[in-house]
Amino acid sequence: MLALAVILPRVVHLVGAADLGRILLPMHIPVLLSGFIVGPVFGLAIGALSPVLSYLLSGMPAPDRLVFMVFELAGYGFMSGLLYQSFKLCKTRYGTAVSLVGAMVFGRLVYALALFAAADLLNISKIKPAAVIDAVTAGIIGIVIQIILIPAVIYLLKKSRVIDSFVFQDKSGGVTEDLAAGEKGRADEQNHD
Repeated sequence: MLALAVILPRVVHLVGAADLGRILLPMHIPVLLSGFIVGPVFGLAIGALSPVLSYLLSGMPAPDRLVFMVFELAGYGFMSGLLYQSFKLCKTRYGTAVSLVGAMVFGRLVYALALFAAADLLNISKIKPAAVIDAVTAGIIGIVIQIILIPAVIYLLKKSRVIDSFVFQDKSGGVTEDLAAGEKGRADEQNHD
């Protein structure tokens, strides 16, 4: 996911204009997915490392946005994993959607807090709430893409049982009873065929 979070924005920038990244938000998709798949801790790490690694390899995001994106993306990865895995929303009907929207809101709040903290610490009066609103409105197409694409990817990963190997592992590395029961159910289905 970390590699995808670095490569996807690069592809978007090569295909389109420089501002296309702010519109489509390509780095957000792998970071949000990482929280769903590998949990809050690794989601946070992937979210924090993605913009730094991307900057070191490609010079993007711009240095003035880099620190804020580190906080924002770390928030996305952390919260998507926390809601989906730790709070067990993965077991509810609308868990993917709730986790996604919750992570998206949380990430933007973290972005806003980082922006206002920097403005306060550096005594910059130019930064106003409109900067956060501008970031959301500029990325509305990317937000819509995330709302459509991420639940579809999670659905496909769950359907193919790829995601279960990550989501339902217990602390000792074994599988939980839910996954074990699912495996037994599949084995029973195969025996009946």
